[in-house]
Amino acid sequence: MQVVVITGLAQGMGREVALRLAASGDVVAGFDVDAAGIESLRDEMKVRGCDTLLATLDVCDRAGIRSFRDEVLRKYGHVDTVLSNVGIGFFGPFEEVDLEKAARCVEINVMGTAAILQAFLPQMRERRSGKLIAVSSLVGQIPFPFESIYSATKFAVEGLVASLRYEVEPFGIRVALIQPAQVSTRFAAKIHVLPPEGSPYRERVRRFIARDEALIQKALDPASAAEEILRVVRAERPRLNNPIDWQSRIFLALNRILPQRIRDIILLRQMDIH
Repeated sequence: MQVVVITGLAQGMGREVALRLAASGDVVAGFDVDAAGIESLRDEMKVRGCDTLLATLDVCDRAGIRSFRDEVLRKYGHVDTVLSNVGIGFFGPFEEVDLEKAARCVEINVMGTAAILQAFLPQMRERRSGKLIAVSSLVGQIPFPFESIYSATKFAVEGLVASLRYEVEPFGIRVALIQPAQVSTRFAAKIHVLPPEGSPYRERVRRFIARDEALIQKALDPASAAEEILRVVRAERPRLNNPIDWQSRIFLALNRILPQRIRDIILLRQMDIH
């Protein structure tokens, strides 16, 4: 049995991971800003007789995260695994991006991940045991056009976790990245907005959105993504990089071996903006 902390578990693959862990007898503690989603998850867990500690909390609330950590440790004594699944999308041509809104994306995706990993690190170091896992993305290694801000946040998460590995492995702590290409949720569709009439980017963005939404229809569903994530959560020594669907596996493999020019051609053709 593990005690697992999960952020962003009210909906989607975070919720599916939480339900599967609880069903197998693991303890789940977590939070999400979605109060209705947390309440419905709490009710579902209660019906199943699962041991959980769930809270409505914004990942930007540093003091709230520390209080949540203290409550988890008081109740369970320790945490075996932290899964940072927090994140929001951001889409649009960089020239037209509202940088104030972009800053919030950076705060949630990067500093939110940093905050939850940092909060539980000391007790893992003292126990000389634990796993720190962060959900990244294919675009954390392969930047996509019109996703410059989102790609930047995922590059930052990947750098954070890869660097952290050197610091914490001497204390018996393992780190890992989850790298989906796409999951069939409304995550991307909610941020897909065409630039205004007259924008020099409008036509290419239109084609990109159409292609992206077609790919989403064929993407891994949240339940299947959760099964892949569970393999990492349950692994004694997880790999650092963990692509979880065929697109991310293929693209990340090609990214390692092909020259830049060929990679660019493949990406632009794949997204119908060549």
